[in-house]
Amino acid sequence: MSATTPQVQAVLLAAGKGTRFKSARPKVLHEAGGAPILEGPLRALEALGVAPITLVVGMGADAVEAAYRGRGRFVRQEPQLGTGHAVLVAREVLQEHPGHRVLVVNGDLPLLRPQTVQGLIEVHQEQRAAATLLTAVLDDPAAYGRVLRDAARRVRGIVEAKDASPEERRGREINAGLYLFEPGPLFAALDRLTSGNAQGEYYLTGVVADLVAAGLPVAAATTEDADEALGVNTFVELAAAHRALVERRLRELMLSGVAVEDPASTMVGRDVVVEPGARLRAFTFLEGHTRVAAGAVVGPCVRLENVAVGPEALIQDHCLLRDCVVEEGAQVGPFAHVRPESRIGARARVGNFVELKKTALGPGAKAPHLSYLGDASVGEMANIGAGTITCNYDGNTKHPTRIGAGVFVGSNSTLVAPIELGDGAYVGAGSTITEDVPQDALALGRARQVVKPGWARARRERLSSMKGHG
Repeated sequence: MSATTPQVQAVLLAAGKGTRFKSARPKVLHEAGGAPILEGPLRALEALGVAPITLVVGMGADAVEAAYRGRGRFVRQEPQLGTGHAVLVAREVLQEHPGHRVLVVNGDLPLLRPQTVQGLIEVHQEQRAAATLLTAVLDDPAAYGRVLRDAARRVRGIVEAKDASPEERRGREINAGLYLFEPGPLFAALDRLTSGNAQGEYYLTGVVADLVAAGLPVAAATTEDADEALGVNTFVELAAAHRALVERRLRELMLSGVAVEDPASTMVGRDVVVEPGARLRAFTFLEGHTRVAAGAVVGPCVRLENVAVGPEALIQDHCLLRDCVVEEGAQVGPFAHVRPESRIGARARVGNFVELKKTALGPGAKAPHLSYLGDASVGEMANIGAGTITCNYDGNTKHPTRIGAGVFVGSNSTLVAPIELGDGAYVGAGSTITEDVPQDALALGRARQVVKPGWARARRERLSSMKGHG
């Protein structure tokens, strides 16, 4: 908020039961766009420096408080008797800041933008209103509350869809669930609030009607992006909000210079950073705090969660990577699984059907196919042959494997940890290695091959003879 903007505090309404979700999970913790619903309005307020923020919680209060501890103060609404009642239960903490205007925001507005909130504040100041509400115009207002205006287009009230007359339901301007109040008129109106409606609840819209009846100015700011007013009450609406958030995010990325091959199948979360010059192929999912550098190519059919992808890196088809780092020019996949605390060095390669767990692969090292490397460090330019596994778990404790620079591990080798292979060592294919291997040494740990000439032919003849006598 600018230095000229009067101080504003906020009440974020996050107590709803979410009955239509038919879920035990708190409504505001259901996710859209890679984050809980509540993140949308909360981040919009935080971006503007609105403070303090009071979160009114009820359904699943413990879970909501645990998820958002440190980002606001909490007031519990028990029982939940409507939006007006929610502000009433927060009244005591709100009055600790008597000079602050009160911004009331529904917690189920995941598409809300900071600039929209700022615009509402500016309209409120310009019109010197006692209250200002955010509205939107929808082609199909459905169950949203309708904004009522008089002949001069002044706001004269809000009517919930269930309480509206047929004529009122034909209106297309809806209440978005975002209000800015002067504190004095707000608290006075709350004292007069009643529950005379179809739901028997205390609606905040009743405060608007009270202010109008008292002759106080009530203003409205209409958002150009009607999606911002879309609340989330069902999984159908949640999916629509998710798609809208993703489309918004992908549009921003493409306009910044990111190549998104197929936006319809791609998902990029709120906290993901993708640099201009990166390329996202079809069915790519970027989640958490993933970062993709310029020149990197990700996909198709890839999921990254909290992954740092370096410049010019390549994450190929059907890979899952979580909480790891892929350095410059490295290649991963297809069909690779990189688990947390792994690091793939510059120009290193992790190939098909390879799994890394808490493993560092040095620059230029290769594990091209069919290997498991767990709790391991692999030196620069080492080569891990197909079918190699590190036996890192003894049934009780995890043990490390250290593979030096330039080591060659032959195919189908088993490295029983704890173990260390010195720089330049060579492990013969098919070996089970249980002891450390010195630098530049050859290690063989397999049974001696025995060849018996003619044995196979004699066996066939014997079996044929037995069949003849059968």
